[in-house]
Amino acid sequence: MSSYKELLAQRELLDKQIKEAIQREKADGIAKAKLIIEQYQLTAADLFSRKAGAKSSGGKVAPKYRNPATGETWTGRGKAPKWIEGRDRSNFVI
Repeated sequence: MSSYKELLAQRELLDKQIKEAIQREKADGIAKAKLIIEQYQLTAADLFSRKAGAKSSGGKVAPKYRNPATGETWTGRGKAPKWIEGRDRSNFVI
């Protein structure tokens, strides 16, 4: 069985080998990517643009439910408001 100090030394050696492997493989990946970019004359817009129809995050959602007494609305997302909790939601659909 290995001692604590021996295991720490092994870990240090492995950490060093891992860092070297990452640097080597990263450099290989970058070289391959550059070759493809040059070969197909790609631009940053080609690589990083959003596709048409892609779902945007953080957009507003139209309300689905309305409280007839107060006019309050709820989108149907998140925790339900008190006025609709435990009730048939079909009665509040907009």
